[in-house]
Amino acid sequence: MNFVDEVLIVASAGKGGNGCLSFRREKYVPRGGPDGGDGGEGGSVYLESTTAINTLVDFRFKKKFSAKKGTDGAGKDRTGAQGEDLVISVPIGTIVINQSTGEIIYDLSKPFEKVLVAIGGKGGQGNARFKSSINQAPRFFTPGDQGETRELKLELKCIADVGLVGYPNAGKSTLITAISEAKPKVADYPFTTLNPVLGVVKGIDDHSYIVADIPGLIEGASDGIGLGIKFLRHVERTELLLHLIDLMPVDSSHEPLKAYQSINQELEAYSKEVASKPRWIVFTKSDLLGEDEAKRLAQSVIDEIDWTQPWYVISAINKQGLKVLVDDASLYLSQSLSD
Repeated sequence: MNFVDEVLIVASAGKGGNGCLSFRREKYVPRGGPDGGDGGEGGSVYLESTTAINTLVDFRFKKKFSAKKGTDGAGKDRTGAQGEDLVISVPIGTIVINQSTGEIIYDLSKPFEKVLVAIGGKGGQGNARFKSSINQAPRFFTPGDQGETRELKLELKCIADVGLVGYPNAGKSTLITAISEAKPKVADYPFTTLNPVLGVVKGIDDHSYIVADIPGLIEGASDGIGLGIKFLRHVERTELLLHLIDLMPVDSSHEPLKAYQSINQELEAYSKEVASKPRWIVFTKSDLLGEDEAKRLAQSVIDEIDWTQPWYVISAINKQGLKVLVDDASLYLSQSLSD
C-alpha cells in the first residue's frame, strides 16, 4: 500500500432547510393562521481518529466530503429533519490544519478523538414564527443558511515510541523484522523502505512499545535530496531514537564515522528539537566482522565522537545483542512515562 502523509481535502457542512410558508385550512375553524414550520439544521462534518487505518492514502482519490442538508419545514408547524452529520475516519496521529490560515485546528493523537471541522447551516424560520398582534397572517419565511465549507490540510505523524534513523541499508528493516511482527521490504539496494513501517515490540514483563522504521536519510536530505527528509516528521513524537550505523557498508562514503556525522548533520538541519531527542547508537551487521572486531571498530567510533549515551553492537541476522537492546529500550520508556 502506498503511504501518504499529507493531503488537502474540502469539508462542506449541509445547508439548513428552508422555513415553510403555510396557513391552516381546517374545517369548522373560522379563522386559519400561519403554521409554517422551521427548516432542519444542516449536518456537520467531523474528523475522528481510528486504529483501523494507518495512512491517508484513501484521500488521494476522494477529496471532497459533504454532510447532508436539512429538510424544509412543513405545514402544521412541522420542523424539517436535521441533516445527517458526516464523520470522516483518519489515522491516529493526524494533524488537522486550516489551509487558508495555517492554524492547527486539532491534533488527533489518541484513538477515537473527534473534532468538528465544518458546522451545519441553521434552518430557516417558517411564517408561524412571524405572527404578531399587528400581523396575524405573515406571508414570509427565511431560507436556511449555507453550511460551512473549509479547505483542510491533513498531516500524519506516526505515533511511535522509538524511531529508527540511519542511512539506507543500515539495517533498519532487518532489525524491525527481527524484533517485531512487522514485515518491511528488505534488500541490498537503497530505499527499500519507501514508507514508515510500525512494529510492536515486547520488552520487559511483556511491556509492549511501538518502533517506527523511518526511510533512510542521505547526505543533503535537509535540502530535499532523497526520501528520508519527507518522513522525518514521523520521529517528532518518539521518545527515543535509535541511530543505526552499518559496520560493513558497501559504500566507503558510508563508513561508520562518516555515517554518524552525516546523519547527525541532517537531523540538526531538519530540527534542533529532533536532533536533541534521546538517541542511542546501534552498530549493525556485526556478524560480517566477528564479535571482537565489531566491538573494536564500534569503540573507535565512540571514542572519536566522545559519545556518552548508550550504544550497542548487534547482528539482527543471528540475534546478537537484540535482547539487551530491546529490554533496555523497554526499561527506558517505562521510566520516561513514570517521570
